[in-house]
Amino acid sequence: MPPFAARLWINFLNTAFIISRRGFYRQVVWRRSESITTFRPTLAFHRKCRIIKERRGALILRKGAIFMPMDGLTIGFAAREMHQALLGGRVDKVTQPEKDTVILLIRAGSTNYKLLLCASPNNARCHFTQQTFSNPLEPPMFCMLLRKQLLGGRVMGIRQISGDRVVHFDFDVVDELGDHVLRRLILEVMGRHSNLMLVDGEGKILEAARHVSMDMSRVRQVQPGLPYLPPPAQDKIAPEDVTAENLHAKLIFQGDVPLHKALAASVSGLSNPTAKELAFRVLPAGADRSDDLMQISQRLADFLVSLPQKADPRVLVDDMGDPADVFAFPYLSRHLDFQQPCQTISAAMERYFGARDQQDRMNQKSASMVKLLKGQIERCEKKLAQQEEELQNAARMEEYRLMGELLNANLWQLHKGMPQAELPNFYDPDGGTMVIPMDVQLTPAQNAQRYFKRYQKARSAREMAAQQREKTLAELDYLEGQLLDVGKCVGESELEEIRQELMRTGYIRKSLARKQQRALPKSKPYHYRSSDGIDIFVGKNAAQNDRLTTSARPDETWLHAKDMPGSHVIIRKEGAIPDQTLLEAAILAAWYSKGQRSSSVPIDYTLRRYVKKPGGAAPGMVIYTNQRTLFMTVTEADVRKIHLVEE
Repeated sequence: MPPFAARLWINFLNTAFIISRRGFYRQVVWRRSESITTFRPTLAFHRKCRIIKERRGALILRKGAIFMPMDGLTIGFAAREMHQALLGGRVDKVTQPEKDTVILLIRAGSTNYKLLLCASPNNARCHFTQQTFSNPLEPPMFCMLLRKQLLGGRVMGIRQISGDRVVHFDFDVVDELGDHVLRRLILEVMGRHSNLMLVDGEGKILEAARHVSMDMSRVRQVQPGLPYLPPPAQDKIAPEDVTAENLHAKLIFQGDVPLHKALAASVSGLSNPTAKELAFRVLPAGADRSDDLMQISQRLADFLVSLPQKADPRVLVDDMGDPADVFAFPYLSRHLDFQQPCQTISAAMERYFGARDQQDRMNQKSASMVKLLKGQIERCEKKLAQQEEELQNAARMEEYRLMGELLNANLWQLHKGMPQAELPNFYDPDGGTMVIPMDVQLTPAQNAQRYFKRYQKARSAREMAAQQREKTLAELDYLEGQLLDVGKCVGESELEEIRQELMRTGYIRKSLARKQQRALPKSKPYHYRSSDGIDIFVGKNAAQNDRLTTSARPDETWLHAKDMPGSHVIIRKEGAIPDQTLLEAAILAAWYSKGQRSSSVPIDYTLRRYVKKPGGAAPGMVIYTNQRTLFMTVTEADVRKIHLVEE
């Protein structure tokens, strides 16, 4: 993607994207009054975006809706994959790590499968997973009901409904009376309307991950005891039912529109990119859809009928190697060099959704903490501005002292009732005069004492303001450091450590602290390995920084961004450090600091033996000596070149 350096003044609540000419989409993050910088490319498609500016081959859009990779065609491949693997399998375990996510452990043949069913508004999906999830200390009611209804049941079938984004998971279970009954899990992948429901054999809803009342929807309610109603039917053909004749009729009905738009409006389950791919495959270069519509319909029908045998999952990656989309088969309309093959559609989905879903949930869970920290930072900035103003006002104290001295030295020629006095300034080397305002109700001596009192008051105010300013600066650094640490969180345990730290310092009252809902594993720092094969550890928050630094050996190398919040970095090797390893550790120290996007970040490094923690200091606060300094300019690409060890 070409570099982008335009300034854009927008409200921080807006969503913005950069789209390259190749079709890769980047989410953009910014701070107020700062240049836009690309952060982590996460989004694959957009619609209804408003173009703000174009520059160097890139479009700037904002307020864009997002197409997810889970279109009906991809879901069909996933459903067939799950059906083939799980048919006849037994449900051994049910967990619910999130309110909209259920994990079923199913044993089929001699293999244990972990089936993920997610109804998240942003990342709804179903596939096999290898991820490990932490569960609530007390299972939610939905989970308890699923355990009661499904444990020990056998998988009867998994099928997609009419090529749409709806999947039925049928189970044969034995009820309390010993009878075999049908229980059906229904997953609807429909953006913010996504849902997961348990239905009995008569179609009655037993429970759902998300209840929909009459106030929320007059068309379709989802409540226990109500009959299940499928989503409103669309006048489209299911991919498995497509024939040349019915497709030809549909395409004619669509009128004179581009072929991919006519396809998306005629065949269920086709996202815009998939429809474009099908049109690309059947429409010769330079040809018009009206050339031979029946022949085009025949080619499309043949392709769709044979599609289940064409499974060859791919993950589309962008310029940075980040997953941007999931394809069930190679898309010839996109760059094949950027389509990485996967063994299964589940593996492709997990690669795309894994980190994305985790980050989305972390953003949701940390939102209140981010809001609190930003509010406290804004408070400190206002206080600091007020203290700076007080210091500027206190700068007149020497003028007050001089006025008092000049009045005292000239009392003999002054009298009560004078509004002002112009007196020679014996401190002025040019022999000038000073005009001194006087209170007509006071004697000259009293006026002099009034100026001396102002001088004493201003001097005390300056000393107090200077002390308070130092405290405010320290508090501001602390809060910015905590906000930086929240951004590094990849798990709830790290977020909980920050919450505990804010409780300790009084920013979160213990009486209002959220009750811990799940057993959290001890958080771990980032673990990198340098080009020389040497381990480098990077703390994600103050508590980790403390543990990392205090546990390091005396002759290991310690790094930190100079005079700014940032991570503690430890090179796990005593003695001499290869230059390349030191450089890579400095890159990490710069990237995981407040100066991440700065043009030059000073990085101090010294031996751990020279790093001391003062008594009573807050977690992560240290003093150090014998340091040397490197000046670093880093990009995300520099960080990605350093091997991150998977824990």
